[in-house]
Amino acid sequence: MSHTGIFSAGLDATPANYEVLTPLSFVERTASTYPEYLAVVYNDIRRTWAETYARMKRLGQGLATRGIGKGDTVSILAANIPEMFEAHFGVPMCGGVLNTVNTRLDAEAISFIFNHAEAKVVIVDPEFSEVAARAIKMTGRDDLLVVDIEDPSFEGGSRIGDITYEELLAEGSDAFSPILPENEWDAISLNYTSGTTGDPKGVVYHHRGAALNALSNIVTWGMGHHSRYLWTLPMFHCNGWCFPWTIAANAGVCVCLRAVRAEPIYQLIRDEKVTHFCGAPIVLNMLANAPDALKDFSHEVKVMTAGASPPAAVIANMEAMGIDVTHVYGLTETYGPSVVCAWKDAWDVKSNDEKAKLKARQGVKNLALAGLMVADPNTLEPCPQDGETMGEIFMRGNNVMKGYLKNPSATEKSFKGGWFASGDLGVMHPDGYVELKDRSKDIIISGGENISSVEIEDVLYKHPAVMEAAVVARPDEKWGETPCAFVALKPESDISADDIIGFCRQGMAHFKAPKTVIFGDLPKTSTGKVQKFVLRDRARAL
Repeated sequence: MSHTGIFSAGLDATPANYEVLTPLSFVERTASTYPEYLAVVYNDIRRTWAETYARMKRLGQGLATRGIGKGDTVSILAANIPEMFEAHFGVPMCGGVLNTVNTRLDAEAISFIFNHAEAKVVIVDPEFSEVAARAIKMTGRDDLLVVDIEDPSFEGGSRIGDITYEELLAEGSDAFSPILPENEWDAISLNYTSGTTGDPKGVVYHHRGAALNALSNIVTWGMGHHSRYLWTLPMFHCNGWCFPWTIAANAGVCVCLRAVRAEPIYQLIRDEKVTHFCGAPIVLNMLANAPDALKDFSHEVKVMTAGASPPAAVIANMEAMGIDVTHVYGLTETYGPSVVCAWKDAWDVKSNDEKAKLKARQGVKNLALAGLMVADPNTLEPCPQDGETMGEIFMRGNNVMKGYLKNPSATEKSFKGGWFASGDLGVMHPDGYVELKDRSKDIIISGGENISSVEIEDVLYKHPAVMEAAVVARPDEKWGETPCAFVALKPESDISADDIIGFCRQGMAHFKAPKTVIFGDLPKTSTGKVQKFVLRDRARAL
């Protein structure tokens, strides 16, 4: 007699035993459990979780009274200020989809996003009022509701909207009952890729992925209850790697920061007892090279870094001043970090240099990711776990995007055989840890040999005079391509290109060392990544 059906008959999902996964449940729990606990710090503002939750609900109802409902896009152009944090909850509370816009884009790109996202509302920080006004004009639309954030601590900017943020909140009520998604697959946010070639693509996140990746952040990082989190990572970038939702689940403190500079970062770490912050390697490098007088703190601080492989030397510098580094990896399409260099106690006995090298690896899947492999991009055959055979990095799981908005061909292309194709090249080590070697477009093929730009950069950062470095391919008649290094030196450093090339040759095979070295500042994207496409153009023009 078959018993295959005994665990389904009469055992149905009901409101008593099934609730959709959504980060909105995190903030409700925290506000009811810890209403008097500090939630948000920004200049003179200090708000509790009860006050913050009330403001989120007022935003949700204010938008609802203006006709915003399920599937409607609300765009926001803002720095890491309390309103940006509130929008991560207030917008989905009315069924809307939050579109956090990269604040460093030009008006043309922003207007494209407003139109492509079919935004109904645009919330604007005064710092970006000028570019927002131009972008809104370029949309050719007069049906956009424009909401002005007012920030007394910011000098400048102008009113461009129909209503202020506080006036919109006044139209709502903190008695509002948030509208939970009917399906956890419903969209919660829309994030645009940087669009270095062609128009940016709109990456759609769902409530399930946002909730799971937010919780995974806590476990991945070993965050204690009520962590104090400093906003050095832009909230517009992958929804701040899901950390607005993480902090709500953690009942932590959002320490907001408008401008990422060493002095205010160290001041807030000291004065607000910051325990955690995130940032691209360039932010770590800035902090490591800041004057020692600023580094005035004695408590434990953890930083999570991603965006490009952090050179081992930068990791070592951060750890030397007592900041514990966790290296993660991911893409906009994977809700930010989905892979983590999980630390093992057995590595504690290794030298600082060996530890830094281990930490520079991207690592293993986080709790929300179901699959991670390095494979042949054509056959999907996994590469040997030898730390040498290069392939493309593939992922799958709940923290992979729904797809690209209104772009089925790009979505289909990125989902290969049940996997998301990252476009990144790497190797799988014998212990199952992935190490990123390059973007597929950044690999240098010289005389038929694959040379990793990341490997060369890692050596360059070990030079005591090097502040920043980036390596790209330069066309070469004999070899096809050769490595070209762009180097920004530390102040008052006086070294030559030959010095740099000689130093690299001491640390790696001669054919991998740069053949050309150019000194000067490096062009960067809004999230601190070096714009290698600009450098490739420069290298070709040499």
